[in-house]
Amino acid sequence: MLTFAAAALALLLIPGPSVLYIVARSMQQGRRAGLVSALGVQTGGLVHVLAATVGVSALVLSSALLFSVLKFAGAAYLIYIGIRTLLARDEVADVALPLAQPLSRIYWQGATVNALNPKTAMFFLAFLPQFVHPAHGPVWVQTMTLGLVFLALATVTDSTYALLAGSVGQRLRGNRVFARRQKYVTGGIYVALGLGTATVGHS
Repeated sequence: MLTFAAAALALLLIPGPSVLYIVARSMQQGRRAGLVSALGVQTGGLVHVLAATVGVSALVLSSALLFSVLKFAGAAYLIYIGIRTLLARDEVADVALPLAQPLSRIYWQGATVNALNPKTAMFFLAFLPQFVHPAHGPVWVQTMTLGLVFLALATVTDSTYALLAGSVGQRLRGNRVFARRQKYVTGGIYVALGLGTATVGHS
């Protein structure tokens, strides 16, 4: 378990697509929105942990059609969020603050983004089995336990990124130039993540 935790932390401390999503949300709407987004992302991760536990992820990754459906659904959703951000009206610059979205919507967006991310499914199928030993008990129990530990560690690291990004964003939101340009940065990140998801290969 200690080896697994160390390996998981080493991976989590390297910013990936989920971290970029959380940072963008936190920069846009503050630390609370970033933290809620992080919780949503981990909820989406829980879907993949459960899927890996019962073998559904293996079935999806073995089917080119199912994999493509998941991949393009996730990509389309990210690009949709990005375009909506880019097309948002510019009145926000007049008050130097972004238009706030309900925290419930932010939470479910984060969950949907990660649940529809085929990279997450591939990661859990590639990473968790390395630390599962059939002689030490039921495989499904070990897989579930390792997955939950990983999500707990991810919550800590992602929340740290959200807090840091929120603090930086809070200082910059008083800058009128930043207020006018932040939607382009945030929307661009979402679109880039969506395009990156669409290019994930089935192999």
